[in-house]
Amino acid sequence: MEFTDTCGIAPSILSANQLTLGEDLDSIATADVIHVDVMDGHFVPNVNFGPSLVAAVKQGTSLPVDVHLMVSNPDDTLGGYLDAGADYVSFHMEAARHAHRMVSQIKAAGAKAAVALNPGTSLASLDAILSDLDMVLLMTVDPGFGGQSFIDNCLPKIQELSHMCKVRCLSPIIEVDGGIKASNIAQVAQAGATLFVAGSSVFGAPDRAAAIQELRQLANDATALHA
Repeated sequence: MEFTDTCGIAPSILSANQLTLGEDLDSIATADVIHVDVMDGHFVPNVNFGPSLVAAVKQGTSLPVDVHLMVSNPDDTLGGYLDAGADYVSFHMEAARHAHRMVSQIKAAGAKAAVALNPGTSLASLDAILSDLDMVLLMTVDPGFGGQSFIDNCLPKIQELSHMCKVRCLSPIIEVDGGIKASNIAQVAQAGATLFVAGSSVFGAPDRAAAIQELRQLANDATALHA
């Protein structure tokens, strides 16, 4: 699924219970993608998840695995996550030394290539690479911690990216990550996003399948109205 004509929900296992990860993966089996945040303690304050965890997630789910590299040296560490079976890989433009080379490496491994941008990073940084990307991940919180509130000033940025893609006749997936919940997902979908990372709004729900369905339906309804 390319998530250009229909919306998808990608629960972030950053909000899962690592002691019962297998059960938690089963509880979100109705999602569209599994989102794995990788943090190195340098690019962001926290440290978690390496290639072995990605490999374990791949064994525990039939869903595509979306790896978000929040690391200061993505050029050096990318290969381990591709070897682990990542289906989508996002690296941060703020940390990349050779972005085109990494995009080529991701695609050569059969995965989807994405660039992630922090809230304070201009879309202008995508100018030379946008046509090569399968997906753009816009952070709607400053990365590093789960459970943060959506930054409202990111909405115009999502709209600008959507417009930029249309003008250039490009259709990468526009993924958003940070503070997505039932009360704001429609607005974010109307701005142009189609793949939504959701952490606490899914894992904190008593019925995770129902939470996923509600988020997906709200996003798809908003997209249909905006079309």
